[in-house]
Amino acid sequence: MTVLDVSEARQPRYQRIKQFILDGIRNREYLPGCKIPPELELARLFGVSRMTVNKAIRDLAEAGILLRFAGDGTYVAERKTDSPLLDVNNIAQEIHFRGHNHSTTQHLLCTEAASEEIALRLGMHVGDPVFHSLLVHFEDGVPVQLEDRFVNPAWAPFYMEQDFEQITPNHYLMLHCPLTDLEHSVEAVHANAEEQRLLGIDATEPCLLVLRRSWSHKNLVSYARLTHPGHRYKLRSQTRVSQ
Repeated sequence: MTVLDVSEARQPRYQRIKQFILDGIRNREYLPGCKIPPELELARLFGVSRMTVNKAIRDLAEAGILLRFAGDGTYVAERKTDSPLLDVNNIAQEIHFRGHNHSTTQHLLCTEAASEEIALRLGMHVGDPVFHSLLVHFEDGVPVQLEDRFVNPAWAPFYMEQDFEQITPNHYLMLHCPLTDLEHSVEAVHANAEEQRLLGIDATEPCLLVLRRSWSHKNLVSYARLTHPGHRYKLRSQTRVSQ
């Protein structure tokens, strides 16, 4: 990557440096957790003062893109995606809205007998057939959600015929049995060994677990366990308080 490709010459010099760093992050030359070039090196590269470089880096640090450590250097921050807590979300749309690329790997799609827990969660009888899917959702190639979902076949009979690497379960369910109500809880957990493998994290990584049940009118359609690596994801909620 060369300085000449960063931006137009009329752009302020500190903005050119910011764009240079952002391009490096976008092109994965500077990965999350990696150190960017020192201020003196950037000053020589751009032919500017260290103060100009410092302003560019300070702006990116204030935006949460870089992390600065006195006496050590400046690092690319681990990206945290931002998901609205109280909505029925289509994670693909969330990721695309942020200008990033969404992809999915499907690890399981089968019909199985409902366990005691799943029967209780879905209002079914133990042993009733239930659809089970297990997917990993990626943002720009980084795993951000493990979706472990159970669906009542009575309300989504063609669920098993879908390719969930092309359409998300949420999107399919919204199209064929529009979700009208949800119940959820959020827990801080540590992933088990299989979840760690699928999400590419180690045993010390804390995770956010969202347990979500979804209804279409009076029909309880789906129960999902949504596991997110804690350093890559955050949940937000906004509530309007009546005056």
